[in-house]
Amino acid sequence: MVVTITDFVKRYAAETPDATALLYRKAACDYQQLWRMANHYCHCVRAHGVKSGDRVAVYLPKQIETVALMLAVWQAGAILVPINPALKPRQISHIVRDCQPRLIVTNDAWAARFQQDSAVPVVVTTVTALAAMPTNGVDIGGDVLESDPAVILYTSGSTGRAKGVVASHRNLVLGAESVASYLQNHAQDTLLALLPFSFDYGLSQLTTAFSVGAKVVLHNYLLPTDVPRICAEHGVTGIAAVPPLWRQLVNVDWPDEARSALRYWTNSGGAMSKALLDKLLSLFQKAEPYLMYGLTEAFRSTYLPPDQVKQRPTSIGKAIPNARVHVVDDQGRECAPGVEGELVHRGPLVTLGYWNAPEETAQRFKPWPGTTGVSEKAVFSGDRVYRDEDGYLYFVARADEMIKCSGYRISPTEIEEVALECDGVLNAVAIGQPHPEFGQGVLLIVESPEDPAAMKDKLLGHCRRHLPSYMGPHGLLVMATLPRNANGKLDRAGLRAQYHDFFSRT
Repeated sequence: MVVTITDFVKRYAAETPDATALLYRKAACDYQQLWRMANHYCHCVRAHGVKSGDRVAVYLPKQIETVALMLAVWQAGAILVPINPALKPRQISHIVRDCQPRLIVTNDAWAARFQQDSAVPVVVTTVTALAAMPTNGVDIGGDVLESDPAVILYTSGSTGRAKGVVASHRNLVLGAESVASYLQNHAQDTLLALLPFSFDYGLSQLTTAFSVGAKVVLHNYLLPTDVPRICAEHGVTGIAAVPPLWRQLVNVDWPDEARSALRYWTNSGGAMSKALLDKLLSLFQKAEPYLMYGLTEAFRSTYLPPDQVKQRPTSIGKAIPNARVHVVDDQGRECAPGVEGELVHRGPLVTLGYWNAPEETAQRFKPWPGTTGVSEKAVFSGDRVYRDEDGYLYFVARADEMIKCSGYRISPTEIEEVALECDGVLNAVAIGQPHPEFGQGVLLIVESPEDPAAMKDKLLGHCRRHLPSYMGPHGLLVMATLPRNANGKLDRAGLRAQYHDFFSRT
């Protein structure tokens, strides 16, 4: 019985032991080797005192050892917390304080980045040290329930710092099988992992491949020109990316040998423009396009079948297998076709909620009003959508103040807190405005008595030091006074309306 993603690997280690599971640079790892490595790391994390339900944070680049360690955490019954290598110390510190991991595993070069917080006792070790630990090699049986928490994926909230979405083993396994079913994945597939594993869409490349015994090429993305070379070298059959990444990839040279094996490509993490879609359809004429929409709180929600892409290029499709998606009004009633409402996701892919945040969990995860008897929780997305007469969904806008940029959900509050730490900044407002490349760009507007040009240079440098690159800001305005509304609060709505076209005219 498959309970965890690790069980898939153990199955293929027995059935097809010599089949390649992972490729990284010049190294290859088959399923039997991957299982043995995962089992070794499982012994190691338990030797560090990790028990069922403990959190293990993994702060590593994509490499074979990283994947084996993730599998080991699940096998041990612990909860994986993948940390994006792009994060800065303040974001990492927040995650560590929030989830209080029993163990943090990193590499020798990055170990010094962790500032020991006396309020949160935590052991930091390196993957090299774990690999060198002696173990007896006996297979460790996983005493894990499918309903147990498997992973905490940190995603920004509309107020405050990043929240951890808690997914169960059932979420991961059913999600992998659901996606593999409509992508028609099989053991001969070779998937390219470009996105971080801390992003549910990036993690899905691993889980989907392992569910069918396929192989994954691990790549820490830096240059777009590397991608066609890797595709040609390994015969990549599936690529997943977000719109900004696709915009880079479509503008590099793709020789025939880089595209010859490609069976499909997928997009999620933001809407794709018609111009970019047309370029990709022209570039990958023999590959099938899958346009998808997903919530971290419910894994994937919808996809548009390839045969509908040209007919409905702006649609986010219909519900994926094992999901039910509804469009409801403010009273929770189903909207008629063409009527805008909130997207609500039901079914076994709905995650367990937010870590250590019961109030925010209650606001987003609510009982579905259509059920009787046993209560069923659904995710109320906050996204405004409508459904056409044929049942296809179309995204309209985000209902909250979250900024969705390059596939990331960004908290404006977190950006504003950093800006206010810069000397000379009196007030700050961060808003997401339409951007031709990123979906939404971060526009930071600050109040300061200093010279605008000098303040702009100083503040941009400050943000670069304290924020990951995807948080921007992509635009910065310095004002002597920020507008207030009738209640004396900063007029966010007025600023959003005034600068709605900021990125299209700059």
